[in-house]
Amino acid sequence: MIDFPPTSISRRAWLRGSLVAGATVVSGFHHLAAQASAAIDSPDQSGLQGGERLADIPFLHEPTLELDASQGAGLDGRLYTDLSALSPQQAVVPTAKFYVRTCASELLATKPWSIALNPQARAARADVLTISDLQKQSRPMGLHLMECSGNGRATKFGLLSVADWAGVPIADILVRMKLTPASRILVSGFDHYPQTSTNSVEGASWIFTTDQLRSSKAFLALEMNGEPLARDHGAPVRLVVPGWYGCTCIKWVNEISAIADGAPATSQMLEFATRTHQDGAPKLARDFRPALIQQAAMPIRIEKWLVDGNIKYRVVGILWGGTQPVQVLHIRFNPEEDYVPVDQLSPASANDPWSFWSHVWTPKTPGTYSTRLKVKEPAIRSIRLDAGFYVRSVEITEV
Repeated sequence: MIDFPPTSISRRAWLRGSLVAGATVVSGFHHLAAQASAAIDSPDQSGLQGGERLADIPFLHEPTLELDASQGAGLDGRLYTDLSALSPQQAVVPTAKFYVRTCASELLATKPWSIALNPQARAARADVLTISDLQKQSRPMGLHLMECSGNGRATKFGLLSVADWAGVPIADILVRMKLTPASRILVSGFDHYPQTSTNSVEGASWIFTTDQLRSSKAFLALEMNGEPLARDHGAPVRLVVPGWYGCTCIKWVNEISAIADGAPATSQMLEFATRTHQDGAPKLARDFRPALIQQAAMPIRIEKWLVDGNIKYRVVGILWGGTQPVQVLHIRFNPEEDYVPVDQLSPASANDPWSFWSHVWTPKTPGTYSTRLKVKEPAIRSIRLDAGFYVRSVEITEV
């Protein structure tokens, strides 16, 4: 398994095509979710008809953490989402339970708020974008997943959530900035705290190419789940880069600048280089690969059922990340066993947000079992999935 070490480098120093398009995305996802519900959540279509769900089996070797509740403050503020409660009918995480990697600073003032555009440029190119400007342009952006690049077993995989967003495509802002083709874009956010932290250092910024922001359909988010952004989620405005790790989704955005192609990587980029699977820690921003979320799949709960006097187990899981829709997903429960196709995999036209799968399983003997997933079609290389990063184990005492 890959070990993603604690960060020691300074964390940082140095955001729908249309209303109709956004609504189509959401409507399409809910249609697919409804189809998946019948197969994944209904015992009548999963081999468990007439059965009784007795309990959920806890995962082994994972820490005891308080889930769905904010803890800590500032740079050390966290909230871990309880993924075990997810279902196709409840695929969107309520805002109050959406994961938090860093809480808002006591020093943050939300009013008045503006975003400086090219603040270092000549006066003729400098501009200011107000929240009022953004609110006039805001529109639905659809459901998108976000995952912290440090998500893992130590967090019970709880730095992972999906929300329904609204905001302004950053491509619209780039047009306003009148960029040259060679421009790179620095997005920075307010990130200063009265207390220091042993885990993180204040400051937030990431450098993108204009093509990366446009092709990912990045946007400046003003709302999530039909409400204005909460402070801990970046209010009044944050960047969302669909398909990229959360470290690139800058909160409390207060500056967007066009910078030179040879600009150095920001300290945040350097800190998260390992976690975003870079080749070392490149000194220049242009040498960073896109921080794309790796293809991933894992169980979120294992249910114990009594069916016609027999004990059966159902594994329910999620699939996300990557760039290609998955057609066939395989599972195994121990290294000496063969992979088999999961029983049910909800249809998906994209890997953002997550989709659901389930598999009914009858262990041969009591013992410890480790669930591991593999994408069979299409053939996909995923550093995390291939290394067993999302393997989860359970102790089966009754068969």
